[in-house]
Amino acid sequence: MSKNVLVTGGLGYIGGRVCQHISRESSIQLRVGTRDYQQLKPDWLNNGCMVNFDLIDQNSLDKACDGVHSIVHLAAINEHDCAANPEQALIINSLGSVKLLNSAIKAGVQRFIYVSTAHIYGSPLSGTLTEESLPRPQHPYAITHKTAEDYILAAHDKGQINAVVLRLSNGFGYPERASVSRWTLLVNDLCKQAMTSKKIALHSSGNQVRDFITLADVARAVEHVLNMTKGETSDGLFNLGGEYSMRIIDMAEIIVERCKKVFGLKLNIERMNPDANEISTRLEYSMEKIKSTGFTLRSNFNEEIDGTLKLCHDSFGLDNIKY
Repeated sequence: MSKNVLVTGGLGYIGGRVCQHISRESSIQLRVGTRDYQQLKPDWLNNGCMVNFDLIDQNSLDKACDGVHSIVHLAAINEHDCAANPEQALIINSLGSVKLLNSAIKAGVQRFIYVSTAHIYGSPLSGTLTEESLPRPQHPYAITHKTAEDYILAAHDKGQINAVVLRLSNGFGYPERASVSRWTLLVNDLCKQAMTSKKIALHSSGNQVRDFITLADVARAVEHVLNMTKGETSDGLFNLGGEYSMRIIDMAEIIVERCKKVFGLKLNIERMNPDANEISTRLEYSMEKIKSTGFTLRSNFNEEIDGTLKLCHDSFGLDNIKY
């Protein structure tokens, strides 16, 4: 028996890859939620439909949730827009999520999956971070996600809905289409620089440490959570990372290596000198809790970087580049 799954932000950077992945599952009738009324139905969306909705319009949300078994909530204002307009970030990311949650409860939705951010733990991320670590969000993006988390987990604890919050670290990889405007994200920016400038310029020393997870594994994790038993969701809170912390300069060097391997292109990396008091931090973003439910990481960093480089090459008018 098929079940209807609504993915909000379903044509966004993460949402597009999540929807592409779960659309292959024949038991799922996918509803791709978007506020872009002009967006055409993607070629890969064979077993589903597009749903237009507005996070601050309760009637719109009620209609989107009608007859839905599960919701994957990804629609949110990005970090740059949150910083520029914190009040709007509260309205969309926090209040909008609460409105969607209320519609889901009213419609009898069985599972509500909210993709939050690791940055609710603070900035910069450092040390060993588990689900029991104390959140100290600083950026409006993280603060608004934490507020939404609290309402969602409270509803879970009250038994109003079976909810799961995934605190996502740095997801990276090629978007579902090049027009997705997330080319300022670190790995995407470095790949685009490589293909447009034939060099990589870091705006720091590159010694900062981050945890990275491929979008392929993010999509697999969402599918895994959709199929969890109610007992496996436990208290509803899970870290989602790649168990692969590295410095920014290390990621840049991987991209340089892939450029040489895939395109025969030799690149230089430009970076700032470290500050005199700069300290290298350690980061261990614990995945033990979600792994205990049977989830495993499978994706290959090189494949995701290669896909991003090829998309940049094909999408940004680079036919005249001579390697």
